[in-house]
Amino acid sequence: MRVAIVIPARYASSRLPGKPLLAQTGKYLIQHVYERACQSRWAERVIVATDDQRIAQAVASFGGQAVMTRREHQSGTDRVAEVAAELDADIIVNLQGDEPLIDPAALDRLPELLAADPSAQIATLAVPIASLEQWLSPHCVKVVCDGQGRALYFSRSPIPHVRDSHPDFAQQPPRFLQHLGLYAYRREALLRLASIPPHPVELLEQLEQLRALALGWKIQVGLVQHAAGGVDTPADYERFVRLVRGGAAA
Repeated sequence: MRVAIVIPARYASSRLPGKPLLAQTGKYLIQHVYERACQSRWAERVIVATDDQRIAQAVASFGGQAVMTRREHQSGTDRVAEVAAELDADIIVNLQGDEPLIDPAALDRLPELLAADPSAQIATLAVPIASLEQWLSPHCVKVVCDGQGRALYFSRSPIPHVRDSHPDFAQQPPRFLQHLGLYAYRREALLRLASIPPHPVELLEQLEQLRALALGWKIQVGLVQHAAGGVDTPADYERFVRLVRGGAAA
């Protein structure tokens, strides 16, 4: 399989404007993400998809490849799809530009999931939920899978509902899973997904992966034990800077 990793990155951010260009570690944040992606064994190409010339120039400054995209995209998936339309690749991995601690092994897991299940159009990852607070939080997106590891539903609500007892987060295999926003798409599936309007349930939950389930598509979910810490807020970035300066992150 020919695999490309596309990293959507935009300058505007309500909680952390200019996030991709933060550089207190001596490297741009987008550079940390790019370098992690380049460690993937599967990826033949790594591309930053952006609508901001400042980000494109920053990527070029460290020897990376950036592609300019339209400004009007509503989501990172749409931005990735615009780049994918011009790529000669079988699998497109969508890696968010604010994941500087992503494990390259997790990136490799995604195309391997699609290789193992030719009927699946999308692969993604999940991690066991460890606490009641996390399970109840609408900021933690949950996924429930069938016996083959395919997604049945995603929700911001606590699922699966426990009717007669309390959730057991130590249960094995784990039944309570947090979805991680990392995807691999078969190229044609990604292009089709980006070409159709959102599904009503997708709009209710504000979860675009529900569009694929509404189409009857199969989303294969791989289980990992740890989630990489994304950078969404100034506090997240300060934490990441401390990790880098302490030698705990590249």
